[in-house]
Amino acid sequence: MARAFLTLDEFLEEMDVAKSTFFRWKAIGQAPRTYKLPNRSIRIRRTDFESWLLSREEPQAA
Repeated sequence: MARAFLTLDEFLEEMDVAKSTFFRWKAIGQAPRTYKLPNRSIRIRRTDFESWLLSREEPQAA
């Protein structure tokens, strides 16, 4: 069973992107919604990640 939240490292690994890319996406409003914990670590709700990913799906070529 998948956990409800991804760590930033898990997101980066799953998407195969650098941390700098993620923070660039976040700065321009193109990253999934994140949650910052009191220890300053970032979490991404898996359902938010899946919705974000689906919103970037390109239409099939005709």
